[in-house]
Amino acid sequence: MRPSGRKLDQMRVVSIETGVTKHAEGSCLIKCGDTHVLCTATVEDKAPSFLKGTGLGWVTAEYGMLPRATNTRNRREAAAGKQSGRTQEIQRLIGRALRAGVDRVALGERQIVVDCDVIQADGGTRCASITGGWVALRLAVNKMIKAGAVTSDPIVDHVAAVSCGIYAGQPVLDLDYAEDSEAGTDGNFILTGRGRLIEVQMSAEGATFSRDEMSKLLDHAEAGIAALVEAQKAAI
Repeated sequence: MRPSGRKLDQMRVVSIETGVTKHAEGSCLIKCGDTHVLCTATVEDKAPSFLKGTGLGWVTAEYGMLPRATNTRNRREAAAGKQSGRTQEIQRLIGRALRAGVDRVALGERQIVVDCDVIQADGGTRCASITGGWVALRLAVNKMIKAGAVTSDPIVDHVAAVSCGIYAGQPVLDLDYAEDSEAGTDGNFILTGRGRLIEVQMSAEGATFSRDEMSKLLDHAEAGIAALVEAQKAAI
């Protein structure tokens, strides 16, 4: 039995509310159970200097967690004077994932920055950030298309992410914190709307896992991603 009472292949309740901030070109608040992330997308009219003259655009991300997003207060990283290694790793992952769904030639020499701020954390914050970040990106690009800033749609597919793991000896979908903290195996799966793999992060946290178990987790992930893509479509 899962702590939440969910079935092994059952997602947490997912909701995506769009247009939640006034100034960002694209924004949404994604809720995956008790994990809540505010995602905004900002369009900048020039690409990073390393892309100057290439005709290619860029999508990047920044990630942060509010001090009381968790059970105990975490010190703001700005107060510490530097980002943690975890934060840097997650925001690079979000950027890589979102770029996989973008035609950078069609985007042109401009940059879109996706900010993901965790308001409340209960497991799967990076996955929620990717899924919600795509919605914010999609909305920002829609504004660009409407304004005539691009001649063709630079977004080629949906991008979404979900966690899966081995909890109490069983493969489960969409881990919350109670499961994630006790899971023998933990994995994050990032896929396109067409089911193409972008990135898989898997590790044995307390016990090794078999190839068969990994296949079952991938099956769970594919079903979870399909549900998340439907939520994205409904939101936009």
